[in-house]
Amino acid sequence: MKRRGSSIIFINDTRQILLFLRDNKPDLPYPNMWDVPGGHVEANESPEKCIIREMKEEMDLDIDEFDLFSIIEFEDRIEYTFWAKADFDINEIVLMEGQKLKWFTRDDARQTPLAYGFNEIIEKFYIYAPFVK
Repeated sequence: MKRRGSSIIFINDTRQILLFLRDNKPDLPYPNMWDVPGGHVEANESPEKCIIREMKEEMDLDIDEFDLFSIIEFEDRIEYTFWAKADFDINEIVLMEGQKLKWFTRDDARQTPLAYGFNEIIEKFYIYAPFVK
């Protein structure tokens, strides 16, 4: 059985997405690369509970309003990607993991190699635009 991942795309009013720069540790997968916030789903945990837990652990954020965007099976995992509108002041977020946060435009994200194959998910997110309702 493949492991499961749970991630969330935060999008602001100017249609920028929030990414974080992974720590630069040699034992870490994809060191020093930009990534979508999230993590691994633990045993007996739903993807929804995982993203709530991960955002609390990684950014000290309490989130409860988000929607499922996609479930994609990759070679190494099944990724559950959620999304939510958010206009965080990233200077007020204390990262528990990663080096920094940054808001990215669609073009910025296209031109930046993202960890774990997230470029594909981000591009689909902008194409299907669930945030426009």
